Amino acid sequence: MASRNLWHMRSNFLFGSRYWIMQCSTEILLKSISFRPFGVKCNNIDSEPSENEDLLNNLLIMGVDIDMARKRQPGVFNRMVTNEQDLQMFLLSKGASKEVIASIISRYPRAITRTTESLSKRWDLWRKIITSDLEIVNILERSPESFFRSRNNEDLEKNISYLCSVGLTSKCLCRLLTNAPRTFSNSFDLNKQMVEFLHEVCLSLGYNDPSDFVRKIIFKNPFILIQSTKRVKANIEFLQSTFTLNKEELLVLICGSGAGILDLSNDYVKRNYKNIKEKLFSLECTEEEVQKFVLSYPDMIFLAEKKFNDKIDCLITEKIGISQIIENPRVLDSSINTLKSRIKELVHAGYDLSTSNITILSWSQKRYQAKLKKLKQQLGLNS
Repeated sequence: MASRNLWHMRSNFLFGSRYWIMQCSTEILLKSISFRPFGVKCNNIDSEPSENEDLLNNLLIMGVDIDMARKRQPGVFNRMVTNEQDLQMFLLSKGASKEVIASIISRYPRAITRTTESLSKRWDLWRKIITSDLEIVNILERSPESFFRSRNNEDLEKNISYLCSVGLTSKCLCRLLTNAPRTFSNSFDLNKQMVEFLHEVCLSLGYNDPSDFVRKIIFKNPFILIQSTKRVKANIEFLQSTFTLNKEELLVLICGSGAGILDLSNDYVKRNYKNIKEKLFSLECTEEEVQKFVLSYPDMIFLAEKKFNDKIDCLITEKIGISQIIENPRVLDSSINTLKSRIKELVHAGYDLSTSNITILSWSQKRYQAKLKKLKQQLGLNS
């Protein structure tokens, strides 16, 4: 009996020990999972990809704004292979400073995924248009996307050849690359589509030199090639119907002062024109005066509603007649602060804006100051 009890005690002890050991092992395992150190890579398919620590360190050393870059293109930081150091060496060899390079990467981090071979090829293609490396560096500083957005150098080469073939001069191509470099990141087919559309517009308006028509419009509005044909068509139709223009008048307008508004959102154009019309009607202008005002300076349509209304109110408050404004629409190019300060200075110098030419309000600062100095001297005021 005693031996049997001893056996039971031994069994319970062994079983309890085994259970205790298993329990402890389970707890240790669970704890090791729960307290996994930060940054250790898991095989969990739902976990986010780890950032490349070497890349982060390199970019920090280079002075890149990591927070800005993460917001722009976060996926770049998960790549295991990048070329940030090669990119830096390449751009340094072209005359870029380390600060400019850091700024480029901060705003367009995908630049570090381009190979030196691809960069060299693309740079050579740009140099067919731009006369110096420093000019290209300046463009990249303003718009890094224009150079790094695409790695398709064949498409770039096609775009350059095509735009040359339709009559764009080196000067025009340079203007495009300087002001609207995304033109050359467009697919070749998109640029071709827009040029062919402009050819059709040209012929429909009775002008028989499509190449000259395209050159004139692109020179006036280098951004037109990065817009859709649908948008440009809607704006042309708006101009023709709103101002009841014949073919010749429309041709002159869109090849000249009206070219700038062709790439705006059509809703934006309509809304701003409606506001101009309502504001001038409230000041007892006629339909004819409204149309004269806008056609003489179509850039008025760029002004958002509040800015336009505030500038008109500012001038009217200073006893400047609406007829004077209609005759001199460029005064609305100046900011509210400039208008107010100049009006105050001119009145103090004895200049009667209600009867004198108000174009002085839109002069360059240098020219304005010279005129103001003469006015003060005539009145015997201190400069």
